[in-house]
Amino acid sequence: MTALPATTGETTRTRPAGASFDPIFLGLCAAAATLLLTALAGIVVSLLIGGWPALSHFKLAFFTSSEWDPVKDIYGGAGPIVGTLITALLSLVFALPIAFGIAVFLVEFCPPLLRRPIGIAVELLAGVPSIVYGMWGLFIFAPLFRDFVEFPLITWAPPGSIWEKLFQGIPNGSGILVASIILSVMILPYIAATLRELFLTVPAKVRESAYGVGCTTVEVVWSVTLPYVRRSAIGAVMLGLGRALGETMAVTFIIGNSHAFPKGLFDGGSTIASTIANEFAEATSDMHTSALIALGFVLFVITFAVLAIARAFLGASKHG
Repeated sequence: MTALPATTGETTRTRPAGASFDPIFLGLCAAAATLLLTALAGIVVSLLIGGWPALSHFKLAFFTSSEWDPVKDIYGGAGPIVGTLITALLSLVFALPIAFGIAVFLVEFCPPLLRRPIGIAVELLAGVPSIVYGMWGLFIFAPLFRDFVEFPLITWAPPGSIWEKLFQGIPNGSGILVASIILSVMILPYIAATLRELFLTVPAKVRESAYGVGCTTVEVVWSVTLPYVRRSAIGAVMLGLGRALGETMAVTFIIGNSHAFPKGLFDGGSTIASTIANEFAEATSDMHTSALIALGFVLFVITFAVLAIARAFLGASKHG
C-alpha cells in the first residue's frame, strides 16, 4: 500500500480567481464617491463665488427686500425666496393626502384586474415633462380656474374679512395658488408610487394578523402599515418636496412672475427657479448675474436644509 502524506492540521485556502480585481474595484468605488463629493463641493463653491458680489453688496437686504430693479441695479431676493417656500409647502399639502389615498387604494382596496393599469398610469404621470404640465396649466387649467374659482371667491368674499385678504389678487388664472396646484399634480405620482411600494413591503403575515384579531382596514393602515414604513415614508415626502422646490418651467408658465411679496393666494409671485430661468439669459450687468447666482446658492441651501431636516426626522424615528 502507498503511504498517505502526513497532515499538519492546517488547510491551505485557494485564492479566488477574481481576488486580484478587488483592489481595482475598491479604487473605482472610492473614486466614484470622491468624484461625487468633489462635484458637489465644486457646485457650492462656484455658486458662492459667483453670488458673493451681490451678497456682499446688499448684505441682509438681499434676503429681506423684495425690490428687484435691473435698471437701477438693485436686487432683493425675498420675493422669489418666499414664493419658493409657499408654493412648495402648498403643493405638498395638496398632494400628500391624495397620494396617500392612491397608495392605500392600490394596496388595500383595488381589484387585482385594475391594480396594475392604475399603477402604471401613476408612474407614467411622473414621466411627463414639466413643460407639458406648464402648457396644460396655462392653456387649460388657468382659464377654468379663473372662471369657476377665482371670480366666484373674489365676488363672495365679504369686504374687510379675512377671506378678502386671503383671496387678494388679479383673477387672471395665474398666481401662487394655481402654481401650487400644478406643482402638486407634478409631485403627486412620485409620492404615490413610492408610498405604494413601501406599503407593499409590509409582510402579509403582519397585516393578516391584524385582520385576524378584528382590525378594520383603517386600523390596519394607521396602526400597522404606517408605523412599519414610517421612516421610509418621510423620505418619500421629502422626495416630493425637493421636486417642488426646484421645479422651473411649469411654475414659470403659471405663477405670474412678479418679484413682490404675494398679498393673497390669487396674487402673482415668483420662485427662485422661475426668476433664474426668466432673467439669466438677459442679465446684462455683472451685479444682475451675481444676484441670480446668489439666488441659486440660496436655493441650494434651502434644499440642503430640507434634506437635513428629513435626516433628523429619520434619526429621531429610528431611536424612538
